[in-house]
Amino acid sequence: MSGHNEHGAAYFEKMLNIIDVGVHLIDREGITIFYNDKMAETDGLKREQVVGKNFFELFPSLTNETSTFMKVLQTGIEIREKIQTYVSVTGKRITTINSTYPLLENGDIIGALEVAKDITSIVHLHDQILDLRHQIYESPSKDKKHTSSARYHFSDLIGNNEDFLRTISFAKKASRTSSPVLICGPTGTGKELVAQSIHNAGARRSRLFIAQNCAAVPNELMEGIMFGTARGAFTGAIDRAGLFEQANGGTLFLDELNSLDLILQAKLLRVLQDGLVRRVGGTQEQQVDVRIITAMNIDPKEALDKGLLRSDLFYRLNVVNLTLPPLAGRKEDIPILTNHFIDTFNDLFGMKITGIAPAAMQRLLDYHWPGNIRELSHAIESTYNMMELECEIIEETHLPASVMGIHPLRYEKQHEAAISTGLTDKVKQLEKEAIVNALTRHHYNITLTAQALGIKRQALQYKLNRYGIVRKP
Repeated sequence: MSGHNEHGAAYFEKMLNIIDVGVHLIDREGITIFYNDKMAETDGLKREQVVGKNFFELFPSLTNETSTFMKVLQTGIEIREKIQTYVSVTGKRITTINSTYPLLENGDIIGALEVAKDITSIVHLHDQILDLRHQIYESPSKDKKHTSSARYHFSDLIGNNEDFLRTISFAKKASRTSSPVLICGPTGTGKELVAQSIHNAGARRSRLFIAQNCAAVPNELMEGIMFGTARGAFTGAIDRAGLFEQANGGTLFLDELNSLDLILQAKLLRVLQDGLVRRVGGTQEQQVDVRIITAMNIDPKEALDKGLLRSDLFYRLNVVNLTLPPLAGRKEDIPILTNHFIDTFNDLFGMKITGIAPAAMQRLLDYHWPGNIRELSHAIESTYNMMELECEIIEETHLPASVMGIHPLRYEKQHEAAISTGLTDKVKQLEKEAIVNALTRHHYNITLTAQALGIKRQALQYKLNRYGIVRKP
């Protein structure tokens, strides 16, 4: 029996060394019992350096207050998804997302198990972005006009839908003041474009417009990003201005506000009420003048009912409320938007697509567009990758699988077959006959023949060469 147990334990240990998360097991005194390969890679240590050693000796930067391991050993309460930054004995600075669990025997704590996902590289890249923002903020140039990331204006917002136009009308009026604006609408409806347009039409147009998606950053990092950090606030912290300081005099756009932690929502409310910002770990407060524009992709009532949004913050931000309709609710705008994207991608790809076939347009009109305008843009871009160079009209066969209502795997096989065989012999023959007939009717005048076929002269010349048609009888 013991042989089976040893065999199973060996396989269990092998499995723990294969997985892509760190696993660290300590006893009640902080001595490491097990330490897998991934955790060793993360910490920059060897397993033999760690097993049997005291935890604090290996990670001197951690304390009873900052160590998730120690908290669990002391309280017996598990900690899930906690971001932790520490320095190993080798001097390597590491950031992980930890879940730490107490190990109990007859009600007594005998140790703790920690599972860690290394996000050091992700945090490093994010810090680089923040440093670039900080450099812009610290730039000696007093004229920040050309550093604003707000590229869109009201003239870029396209559509004739009544609800859409009403929202844009309200947005234009709101641009005359500095009141908070809350923009609601499904993902992909253009909430940030409206926010940028409000900024560019207002008195703050020459100052910075800074956008931050609240769902893109873990809440443990968001406080420092939003309010800034003071040197020594935590391991590796430097003096860095937060979003409010950087956007001082300009506009701060916070997208997916409902993803922001409730504690941070309370701190955000305080800044909005008194205009004072204090960096994390700092003691001094700074007065800031920032216009706040927020956005949510769910209904505010739903966010309030689910406890995702503080009611006091909602009322503070909901001074001006703008609601963008989904694309499925403004089908009359699909042709206008499609032509706009065709112009855009013609310039980008150096192609000369002149329009879209009626059957293909009907497909666009019939589709439900869960990704809204952003999905429509991607769909049109996709067609450019499916078209032959000589094509000038977007056909049904060029549209992506989702729009066509075709299973992706079946669609992919169909396209692979089309790409490998080109046009079928039958279609080639029909096209060749149509060209020859048109040439005959117009006495082999290339310009008149191209006009009759509805294609450009260059495209006709390409097809003549392709099919080996002699231009003169």
